[in-house]
Amino acid sequence: MTHPLNSLGLAKLPAQTRVVVAMSGGVDSSVVAALLHEEGYEVIGITLQLYDHGAAVGKKGACCAGQDIQDARRVADALGIPHYVLNYESKFKDAVMDDFVETYLAGQTPIPCVKCNQSVKFKDLLTTAKELGADVMATGHYVQRHMGAAGAELHRGIAQEKDQSYFLFATTNEQLDFLRFPLGSKHKDETRAIAERFGLEVSDKPDSQDICFVPEGGYASVIEKLRPGAAEGGEIVHVDGRVLGTHHGIIHYTVGQRRGLGIAAPEPLYVVRVDAEKKQVIVGPYLALLATGCQLREMNWIAHDLAPNNLPVTVKLRSAHTPISARVTLLKNNAAQVIFEGAQAGIAPGQACVMYDGDRVLGGGWIERALRAETDAA
Repeated sequence: MTHPLNSLGLAKLPAQTRVVVAMSGGVDSSVVAALLHEEGYEVIGITLQLYDHGAAVGKKGACCAGQDIQDARRVADALGIPHYVLNYESKFKDAVMDDFVETYLAGQTPIPCVKCNQSVKFKDLLTTAKELGADVMATGHYVQRHMGAAGAELHRGIAQEKDQSYFLFATTNEQLDFLRFPLGSKHKDETRAIAERFGLEVSDKPDSQDICFVPEGGYASVIEKLRPGAAEGGEIVHVDGRVLGTHHGIIHYTVGQRRGLGIAAPEPLYVVRVDAEKKQVIVGPYLALLATGCQLREMNWIAHDLAPNNLPVTVKLRSAHTPISARVTLLKNNAAQVIFEGAQAGIAPGQACVMYDGDRVLGGGWIERALRAETDAA
């Protein structure tokens, strides 16, 4: 039996281990590169240009922008490691931006950061890393990778406030074998302290907040730019069938929304669902939001040692959602059904439902629809 000789779990010396680090230009991935370089690994930094370089320069609070590329280059130069910038604009537009638009036009709420990890970063970039002869690829995500009886497992990061496991539910077992997450056992203040120790210019750089191609949260204008005329108006309809008013495009509404409906009513109303085909926004009282479970599509199950057949789990329905108890059953065609222990509000199609056993990520899928009655869950 071979035993690991280095911190990345490989049976070879660090100097004989080539690591590609996905460098976004932020403090997290910069610290990963610095730590691995300090340990003696052969580190290669790669930064992705994901959308128009000229338009990106100067945008604050976004990742993979023009300034970030320059920051990543400066960090690599300071460390003395090779650094490459890959133009993935076309891949990013096809896999992430176009999907973002189409999901909103279908009346759903997308998570482009998951799509980016699922396609561009953990598929295309990972392939490039292998072509460069890398033994592993390391990122600055706050998640942990542990070896279990059935192979590599994905776990929450030790810092719950920074845990990014929800956004990595689509990671496959094959990808997990190749990926490493050196910051999973650290808190953010530790990361910044390490950056200061190395004298990295990005040590006090703010974390990215916005979706990289949607600065300042103006997603509707981005959709209009990519799909002119997309914001076609329609009716706002009560769950009892009454037409309460009109709207200026379903892209402005998401399930659970209460403010900005533009209608007067004697009781608080919420968006219950969006009917893209009829261009209707259906609203109702809070009770109309409650769901007993949800149906998932494109299920990714990475816990091969556990059978998802009425399996008790905890689930997160949004990135900031407190995990709740539920049971999951895998269905045909990569679908799954999740039944909650108690009714939940605001189940938004297009968002993700991620399953856990304690801190271990078991898998997840995209929410297709909410189950609102016992008959749906049968």
